[in-house]
Amino acid sequence: MKRMTGYPLPLGISVKDDVINFSVAVESGKTCFLCLYHENSDAPLEKIELTEEHAMGEVRYVALSQSDVDHMEYNYEINGEFILDPYVKSVAEHENITRGKVLLGEYDWEEDMPLGIPYHDIVAYNLHVRGFTMHKSSKVTNRGTFAGVIEKIPYLKDLGINQIQCMPIYAFEETSHYKNYWGYGDAHCFAIKNAYAADVDAEVELKDMVKACHKNGIEVVLYLPFTDKVSKQLIEECLRYYVMEYHIDGFVLNPYNAPMSSILSDPILKKTKILEYKDDFQNNMRSFLIGNEGTVQGVMWWVKQITKDIGCCNYITNHTGFTLNDLVSYNEKHNEANGENNFDGPDANFSWNCGVEGPTRKKSILELRKKQMRNAMFLLIMSQGTPCILAGDEFANTQNGNNNVYCQDNETSWLDWKKLEKEEQFYQYVKLLIALRRKYSVIGIDKPLLGVDKTSCGVPDVSFHGGNAWQIPNQMSSKHLGVYYHHADGTDCFIAYNMHDKELSFALPGLRKGKKWYRILSTADAQTVESEILMDNQKETVVLERTIEMFIGK
Repeated sequence: MKRMTGYPLPLGISVKDDVINFSVAVESGKTCFLCLYHENSDAPLEKIELTEEHAMGEVRYVALSQSDVDHMEYNYEINGEFILDPYVKSVAEHENITRGKVLLGEYDWEEDMPLGIPYHDIVAYNLHVRGFTMHKSSKVTNRGTFAGVIEKIPYLKDLGINQIQCMPIYAFEETSHYKNYWGYGDAHCFAIKNAYAADVDAEVELKDMVKACHKNGIEVVLYLPFTDKVSKQLIEECLRYYVMEYHIDGFVLNPYNAPMSSILSDPILKKTKILEYKDDFQNNMRSFLIGNEGTVQGVMWWVKQITKDIGCCNYITNHTGFTLNDLVSYNEKHNEANGENNFDGPDANFSWNCGVEGPTRKKSILELRKKQMRNAMFLLIMSQGTPCILAGDEFANTQNGNNNVYCQDNETSWLDWKKLEKEEQFYQYVKLLIALRRKYSVIGIDKPLLGVDKTSCGVPDVSFHGGNAWQIPNQMSSKHLGVYYHHADGTDCFIAYNMHDKELSFALPGLRKGKKWYRILSTADAQTVESEILMDNQKETVVLERTIEMFIGK
């Protein structure tokens, strides 16, 4: 092979004209060889020494003709030990070793670019690429793959989803102790998980998925839980790579590992959504949902926060913890199948089984559970911040009480799509909530709510009420709250939350002359279409126990 003078940056493989550059950081005093292989060969076809005397700092590099190495595999031999390129972009997994792949094909993006949907217009959906379609009931051709997600795009659009947040899709390492279903731990961060591709080329299939999602108005956000062993430099370079190479719209990061300040100021990432998962909204709303005392102040805070300002989506369930169905069906976690004697997984779930632990045939309990799921979805979707629905919650998917399915690559964690038919009514209810969020300008606003009269109309943009108008229920025992939103365009909305186990009266705030309150939704009913009921009493309404009602002034 003809060896040419290369260049030290970028690290990893890069292509310029018809030349491929290999660059790797190696400590001084160590030997280094670039080893090149045919796809099915155990022995290297070529070993090229990268000497320290020709290094730039501690970076060693060489350039080769593209025609010589296209579709070959490679690794480095450093001081006699075979090492995978830390910046490897594609991996070939053999029985006893993993090597890098040299893939140089061009991809036709058809002028695709990240979508840049404003935060306040997004309804997000948290999914596991494999678990989303792996169950045979998904009825997709390519189960458990990026291609399988593409097949489900019409479903996502019908629900009203315009952003998917994918659990780790990079080439995470397996473990000998358990099945690494979630993808946490060590990983080849620039490479894509081969098992998530129906075809042999995971990189192309991920691009196909992103392009197909973008064509249908759906953003793609990646959850990248880098370990503390990954350098800050590599993390930032990795994010840039995914944006430039895969047109990724955003990332969910661990702020304790990622260099957040540097990432937020990076010019390449300036328009990329940078998020983190925080349980504050979840825990406050769950606690309010089950009627715990002392929760009202937290609810007042969280219903008005906007994601653009706080850097995290709202969610009431996430991959860590119970599904929504299990949240209302179990008081305790049931993780025995994980093999850790039920010691793993969170203990504080803020859940309530409604009277019986796990499955039951008792109609009163089943009806209460359905009502609590309706309440939970309302709390999530009708708060101001960007809502993120856990995949399958919209049709009451269950993990049978397991709140930590990190090792369950089986029907425990896979979505059972048969439940969609059984829970069609609840699915339609969730779809209605999303539609109402988009219809009324007072929900999903793009600027902070300050509790002041911005339009000199005598009404603040947000105000909080109790049994009496304009009086906040500050007592520790309070489990109810009225929230009045007023938008600059004149839209008025009042939401009455009653999480007590008894009915309560709420005073309806007075409207401007000529306007009246109409009730458009109540979680007491299994509602699937918007109602428009003119209130006979325009000054007061009675809200049933564990019920939320929404009113619009017209």
